[in-house]
Amino acid sequence: MDCQYLPLSATGQFSSFFLDYIARKEPLQPFYGQYPVPEAFGAQIKQKQNFSAEHRQTLVRVLDKQYATLAHKPDVSVLADPNTFTVTTGHQLNIFTGPLYVIYKLVTTINLAKRLAQAYPDYKFVPVYWMASEDHDFDEISHARICGRTYTWQTEQRGAVGRMNPRELQTMFAQIPEKLHLFEQAYLNHDTLADAVRYYMNELFGSEGLVCLDADDPELKQLFAPVITDELTRQTSARLVQQTTESLVAEGYEAVITPRDINLFYLTDGLRERIERAPSDSADAGKYTVVNTNWAFSEADLLQQVAEHPERFSPNVVLRPLYQETILPNLAYIGGPSEVPYWMQLKGVFDHYQTPFPLLMPRNFALYVPRVSAKRLFKLGMNMEEWFLDETKLKHRYVEHHTRHALRFDKENKAMHQTLDAMLHKAMMVDPTLERAVLAETKRFANAVERLQKKMRRAEERNQEVGVRQLLAVKQELFPGGGLQERVENFLTFYLNDKGFIEKLLGSFDPFDYRMQVCLEQ
Repeated sequence: MDCQYLPLSATGQFSSFFLDYIARKEPLQPFYGQYPVPEAFGAQIKQKQNFSAEHRQTLVRVLDKQYATLAHKPDVSVLADPNTFTVTTGHQLNIFTGPLYVIYKLVTTINLAKRLAQAYPDYKFVPVYWMASEDHDFDEISHARICGRTYTWQTEQRGAVGRMNPRELQTMFAQIPEKLHLFEQAYLNHDTLADAVRYYMNELFGSEGLVCLDADDPELKQLFAPVITDELTRQTSARLVQQTTESLVAEGYEAVITPRDINLFYLTDGLRERIERAPSDSADAGKYTVVNTNWAFSEADLLQQVAEHPERFSPNVVLRPLYQETILPNLAYIGGPSEVPYWMQLKGVFDHYQTPFPLLMPRNFALYVPRVSAKRLFKLGMNMEEWFLDETKLKHRYVEHHTRHALRFDKENKAMHQTLDAMLHKAMMVDPTLERAVLAETKRFANAVERLQKKMRRAEERNQEVGVRQLLAVKQELFPGGGLQERVENFLTFYLNDKGFIEKLLGSFDPFDYRMQVCLEQ
C-alpha cells in the first residue's frame, strides 16, 4: 500500500479537546500522567512494577478458564511473571466486529506490544482486548454495514450483551450474500456473545498474541470489591470526577461524561440497571433501589452481596477504567477521540485510589482506498486533504481546479471597491449623512456580485457534470454518509476481497503516529 499522512486537524473530524491532547497543549497536562512516546514507558513500567502477585494469579486463572475450550489459545501464564505487562484497548461486542475502527484499535494495540518488546527487551508485553461484555446498550452493537448494506440483529434479549445468546444471528446469515464461515462458527456454536467474540478474535488475532478478557467474572470482581464498597457507602467517585471536570471546563474544554451519585449497575441475567440511594431526608433514607425494578436493599444487605456475589455489581463508564487497571498489569490504554478525553476526567479517581494512571494512546486513524477508487482519485486530480472537505466545498474546489474560466471577480471587486471608496469620500465631503446611503449601495453591489459568482459556478458545474458526478460518487464511497469511513464500514467490506487486509494494516500502522493515514491500494 502507498500511505499518505495528514494531521488530524486537517480532516475537520475531531474535537479541539482531542486535538489539543495530541498537540500536548499545556493546559491539559495536569489531567494525565505522561504523554505516550516510546521513552515514557520506562517510567510507566516502574510505576506498575509492584502490581499485586495475587491479582496476576487470579487473572491467569480466569483467562485459563475463559480460553479452556479453544484449540489454539494464547499462553496466558506469562501474565503471572512480574516482568510482564499489558497494553489494552476495549470496545463493545459489535456484531461482525463492528466499524472498521475496532479493528484499527486492535492493530494499534498489537503493534504497540511489538514495539515495546523491541524497546524494552527485559520485559514482555501482552496486547489485551477488553471485551465490554457488561455493556447493555444493545442498539450500539446490533448492526453492521458490510459492502454498503446494513444488517441488524433483532432480539428480545435484555441486559448485559456479553451474556446474550448469539444463535439468533442465524437468520442474518441467510440475508448476507457472502459466506461468513468464521462468524457462523463463532455465533452458532457458542452460548454467549462474549464466548463467540473471543472465538473469532482469537482466530483473527490470536497468532499476534492478542488476549481477550471478559471481566464479567466473580473472581475479578472480588479484586474490585473494596472500591465497590466505597462507592456504595461514600459515593467517592462522583465528587472527584466533578472536581476534575470543573477544572477542565475552566480551561475551556467540554465534559464528555457526567458522573452519577453511585457509578454502579446491578447486574443479573437479563438485567443491568442503575443503583440509587434514597436521599437522607426521605422516608426510605438509607435504602438502595435498583432502577426500573421493585428491588430495594438496606446498606447491610447490599454490602453482604458485595462480599458474597461481587459479580452482581457492574461499574459504569466512570469506574470501568479503574476496574481495568485494578485487575491488569497495564501500561497504556489505546482509545479513540471520545475515550481519551473522558479518561482525563478520571485522573482524580485514580489518584484517590492510588492506582497508576495509564498512558493514554490515541489509536491509529485510517482511510482505506481500494485499488479501483485509488485510480479514480488520481484521475480526478484532488489532493488528499481536499477529500476531507464536505461535498459542497469539495465540488467547488474541483470545479475551480478544472475550469478554463475565471469564476470569481476578485480583480474587478478590488477595482470596484476602490471606486466605491472614492465615491464615498466625495459624497461625505458634500454631506456626511450620505455615508449610510453609499454603504447600503456598496452592500447591495457586493451581494449582487456574490449572486452572480454563484450562478457562474453552478453553470460551470453543469459544464463539468460528468467529472462532478464521478467526484461525488468517490466521495460517497470513501466517506459514507459524509462521515469517516472507519466509523461506518465493517472490515469485511475489504477483507472479503483481500484476505491479506489485516496483515497489511499490521504492516503499515505505527502506534506512535498520531495522524490520519490514507492507505491507497496499488
